[in-house]
Amino acid sequence: MDFICLDLEGVLVPEIWINFAERTGIDELRATTRDIPDYDVLMRQRLDILREHKLGMPDIQAVIADMGPMDGARDFLDWARAHFQVAILSDTFYEFVAPLMKQLGQPTLLCHRLEVAENGTVIDYHLRQKDPKRKSIQALKSLTYTTLAAGDSYNDTTMLAEADAGFLFKAPDNVIAEFPQFPSCETYEELQANFIEASKRLG
Repeated sequence: MDFICLDLEGVLVPEIWINFAERTGIDELRATTRDIPDYDVLMRQRLDILREHKLGMPDIQAVIADMGPMDGARDFLDWARAHFQVAILSDTFYEFVAPLMKQLGQPTLLCHRLEVAENGTVIDYHLRQKDPKRKSIQALKSLTYTTLAAGDSYNDTTMLAEADAGFLFKAPDNVIAEFPQFPSCETYEELQANFIEASKRLG
């Protein structure tokens, strides 16, 4: 049995922090794991900016409420779930993405949690574990699943390397250039074809 693991933001839904940056006009919040490989550095920067501008969870959730999946994402995910086991492995937070998960048909999601004060201030974040995407792939492989994976950012590359077959999807040029070992796809049709081919080859 094959198991597909997908990143969330940039693969199935737009980047939450970029949308929030556009809504607030705070350009520093546009940074994602496409730009800053060290996730702890990135999140500390985000929390500092939120505190500086006195922004909290209600502000972020108001932006997310107006978001939806990327065009074609739900159909692609429905196809994947009909033919494979599927899990979304993300460095987002459960407190952010519940509305988006509903729009995607409530797929399995493994991500992190935020610590939020009663007044909505984001106090801290808590990782499920270090390098969780790679370790999730390792756990699935220990259960004798063949693993296929797709992501778009630096924090996806250890997952792609650990998987039996890994693909970049709509990745920026800097990530594609640094990781030429991963085939790059720009459309869900391409990604679907790559998954089918990899499944046949590995089967």
